[in-house]
Amino acid sequence: MTLQLTKRPRRNRRSATLRALLQEHHLSLNDLVMPLFVVEGEDIAQEVASMPRIFRYSLDRLIAECKELWALGIKAVVLFPALEDALKDKYGKESLNQQGLYQRALRAVKQAVPEMLVITDVALDPYSSDGHDGVVEQGEILNDVTVEILAQMAVSQARAGADIIAPSDMMDGRVKAIRQALDEAGFTQVGILSYSVKYASAYYGPFRDALDSAPKAGDKKTYQMDSANVREAAIEVALDIEEGADMVMVKPGLAYLDVVRAVAEVSSVPVAVYNVSGEYAMLNAAARRGWLDYPKVVTESLLAFKRAGADLILTYHAKEYAQWLKQG
Repeated sequence: MTLQLTKRPRRNRRSATLRALLQEHHLSLNDLVMPLFVVEGEDIAQEVASMPRIFRYSLDRLIAECKELWALGIKAVVLFPALEDALKDKYGKESLNQQGLYQRALRAVKQAVPEMLVITDVALDPYSSDGHDGVVEQGEILNDVTVEILAQMAVSQARAGADIIAPSDMMDGRVKAIRQALDEAGFTQVGILSYSVKYASAYYGPFRDALDSAPKAGDKKTYQMDSANVREAAIEVALDIEEGADMVMVKPGLAYLDVVRAVAEVSSVPVAVYNVSGEYAMLNAAARRGWLDYPKVVTESLLAFKRAGADLILTYHAKEYAQWLKQG
């Protein structure tokens, strides 16, 4: 039997050269941002138990890691501090300490690798004795009081060398307050990457292990978004862009690709996605059992973010993906 077909889509897949020529979406190292954790001490590289091959670094090892990332072609990092409980309090005062761990880490990275783009996290949870992203009073997270602290934190980080400020707290109005504070302090060229669409997700567990930053009581559902909602994302994005965000983010990633697409369709600024710790841990766990071809599923996942409309990807896979490319 001879089929009388005029349309044969397989013609466009018949060779590797043709498939590459017609590929709709492309992934490069320029799309990737590597998250890094920093701790006090010297010569420390503590592996995070729930995130194999991801470490908490002391400053000396953090600098070495950033140099290695730069050599591999990773040109942007986002830093998170893991602090001792003794430094945490209700108002996160350590976040404003210009000689604190985080600010020293920013200065050290920018001095060691000046061209590395350094993104900073603005939220109270790493510094809070309550483990929340805002100030807690009688079980309520206070929005406006928190925003005042976040604006001060952003300026402190800019003074230490931050290139891009990334508020991850989900307080209302914080982008406007941070933009005003940065401009008034003379940091008009420091950008804002807003975690505009951050869900109250169970996928953050390993990250909270890494920073020991889980809430001491309650949850984050009064300020982070409901996983069932997508139209709400457009509201958050529009507000943040109006308030001065230079980029917006969706977090988590793999379980929220529909949200990434929805945001990409309405955003007038670049869209980031955070391929979060739980997503990283799942692929690692399955690969260690021999259930997945790890490099292939990682590459497929990262391409999915691009296909959904992301312009940049924060991912714990960044370094290993760069290593795979180098190995050929």
